[in-house]
Parts: sequence; C-alpha cells; structure tokens
Amino acid sequence: MFDSLTQRLSQIIKNLRGQGRLTAENIDQTLREVRMALLEADVALPVVREFIEHVRNRAVGEEVFSTLTPGQALIRIVRDELTAIMGQANDALNLRATPPAVVLMAGLQGSGKTTTVAKLARRLKEDRKSVLVVSADVYRPAAIEQLRILAAEVGVDFFPSDTGQRPVQIVTDALQHARTHYRDVLLVDTAGRLHIDADMMAEIKQLHSALHPVETLFVVDGMMGQDAVNTARVFDQTIPLTGVIVTKADGDARGGVALSVRQVTGKPIKFLGVGEKTTALEPFHPDRLAARILGMGDVLGLIEDVEKKVDKDKALELADKIKKGKSFDLTDLRDQLQQMNNMGGIGALMSKLPGVAELPKAISAGAGDKEIKKMTAIIDSMTRQERAYPDVIKASRKKRIADGSGTQVQDVNRLLKQFDQMQKMMKRVSKKGGLMGLLRGLRGQRPPGMPF
Repeated sequence: MFDSLTQRLSQIIKNLRGQGRLTAENIDQTLREVRMALLEADVALPVVREFIEHVRNRAVGEEVFSTLTPGQALIRIVRDELTAIMGQANDALNLRATPPAVVLMAGLQGSGKTTTVAKLARRLKEDRKSVLVVSADVYRPAAIEQLRILAAEVGVDFFPSDTGQRPVQIVTDALQHARTHYRDVLLVDTAGRLHIDADMMAEIKQLHSALHPVETLFVVDGMMGQDAVNTARVFDQTIPLTGVIVTKADGDARGGVALSVRQVTGKPIKFLGVGEKTTALEPFHPDRLAARILGMGDVLGLIEDVEKKVDKDKALELADKIKKGKSFDLTDLRDQLQQMNNMGGIGALMSKLPGVAELPKAISAGAGDKEIKKMTAIIDSMTRQERAYPDVIKASRKKRIADGSGTQVQDVNRLLKQFDQMQKMMKRVSKKGGLMGLLRGLRGQRPPGMPF
C-alpha cells in the first residue's frame, strides 16, 4: 500500500547522504520534497502541515547535530513523527466486560465488513475465545449467507437471521443467545450503503443503543483515500467509535488513510486487512509501519509470521533431514512454497525485509504469488522419482513437465537452477540455527540507531 511513498522518501533520504550536516537550507529543501510525497500519498493536508512543522522543529534542534550523519538524523525524526501521527503503539481490542463482549462493525457497503468480521472471529478463536457472529444486514440476503459460510470456514457459531426481521430484533436475540450459551464475544455485522444517508445513521445508532458494545469499529476501504477519513468522522459523530480497521492494505492504495485517520478522528487503527483470506488480518503497529514506509522493514512482524504460520513439525523435520546430510529435494521445496503461500506469498515477506524499496523494480515485480503458483505447478507435474532425483530430468522429461504444468521448458530450467541454488542455501541455513536464526541475523541490517 505504501510502495510509492516508500520509494519517494527513500530517494529523499538518499539525497541527503552527500551533505555534511543538516542546515536550514537543506532541511527546507528536503521537507518540501517530503510534503509533496505525503500529499501524493493522499494524506490529509492538515496532517501534512502538522507533520512537517514537527519534523522541522526537531531537525533544527541540538539532538540532530550530535548524530553521525544528516540522513540518519532525518530518518529517526521522520520515523518518530510518522509513528506519532499514527498512534505510537498498537491499540488492542478491549474485551474487558461481562461476557459476552459485544463488538459492533460499521462502515459503507463494499468496505469489506463481512469478511473482516470473519477474520476477526478467527483471530479471537485463536486466542481461545468462544465467538458468535450475526448479520443485521437485512437489505442484502447475500451478506447474511456470506457470513454464514465464512463462520463455518473459521469454525465459529453463526446466529441465523433473514430479511423479514428488524435489525434491532436480530441483534437483541443474538445477544440473548450469546448470554445463554456462554459465548465470550458477539461480533455484529451491520448494513452498509454506497454513501452516507439519514436512514443508515439512524439504524446504526439504534443498534448501538440496544447493544452497548465494548468496541465499535469502523471498517474502511484503504482505496477510498480522504473520503474514507471524512466518512469515519461522520460515523464518529453519530456513534462513539473506538477504533478503525483499514481493509485492502495489500492493494494499490497510496496509504493516506492510515496516515490520516488517527490524527483527523482521534480513533486508533486497530487492524489492517492485507488480503482476501480469513487469515489476512494484522494488528496495526504504528512504529513497525513507520519503519516499513522508510524502507527499514518489519523483521519483528516477519518473525511473528514465521512463528505463527509456519508448520513447526515440517520445519524441524526438514532441518533434521539436512543436518543428517540428506538432500533437500523438490518435494521439500514444494512444502516451503506452500508455507510461504500461507504467510501471504513472496510479496508479503519481501515487504517486511529491510532495504526492499531500493531493489530494482524488475526484481520486486517478479517476486509475486504468480511465481509461486507456477513453481508449484511445475513440481506437481513431476513424478516422485523426478522430485527426489532432479538430475534425471533431461530434455524429454522437461518437455513433458512443461506441457503438464502449462509452462515453457525455460520455466522448468529456471526452477531447476533456482532449486540447485536453494539446496546450497539450505545447507548454510542449517549451520546458522535454521530460518529463525537467519531472520534474527537481519536485525543487523537496519540503519544505525534504528531499533525494531
């Protein structure tokens, strides 16, 4: 979501590297560039003005002149101020209430409310909470059915409703059911509109009064830009919002919503939706996001993803296999590709590595989910013998594998070459304490003075 802003800011910082120190002149010149980069990212003008003023005040202070280089000084200041406008620290859900704790989801139609309810239900279930979900969207029968299907997918209870019922009656019945069946959390999906209207605001206000939720979350489409921030402000004037969830953060949005909504509305962003799958919901950490925007990566987030989403048994089995001197074969590679896919694909991993913004576009563009699917298809088209002993794959076999996977012989050759390189890399990884040891080693790649 922040690719364009990251590239612009990285170039601005790079231009300062040749300067001996920060001066009033190069500070003003740099901040003009930063201002343009933020405005192009669709950050609200009042937020940009305040941000630039804070950075300028700190940049001309004594703390800067005691640092090693102007670039390092400005990175620290910009990172701190980006963190400040987004909220300093992660603001977790507040579920401290007599069960069931009610979480009310609000937002416009198409913002991803229903999918977000399922994603949140999955996270709560993983935290060992018993969850009930209900849809009060009586205007779209498909929304009720969608939530029922998603609830079954994530393994939480669904309270049935239909278009003939009144929304207030649906939610009060669901609340009573949650109480009598000892559910910890009730997640309520509400109706959206294509735009804000009086009926919508009156209905959401009635639901809020009937439920007294501990959390009222506004789900906003990250692609909407400043309209999203203005809509959040209107909702907050109608019902007391407690937080925001930004969806489609994996898309081409310019990032202005995430950088503006806290400052404009005073409400924290609690989660980011980073994909269509019900696993694609991340807690919002302003400090980590600020580091990612500046091209410093999010190694802590990457380590957490590995610990949470990687099959530890398979990882240990592979490590043990390599330690015993057995070869890393193509079946193992397929397993690794699947694990990578579970973590959101190569793109999601690369976005959290330091320095990725400085890679040539051709490299980062090639690192996508399509490549994973192509590689997996090629391996699936091989026999067991070919996966175990790739050396037997000669010209005729390559042609058969390419035809079976819908690819070209060149693609098969490329995979085999990459596999050969990966075999060598896996031997090195096993000597450095496995994947987690390799990731921890990345901590040393951050700029001086930049803690994760």
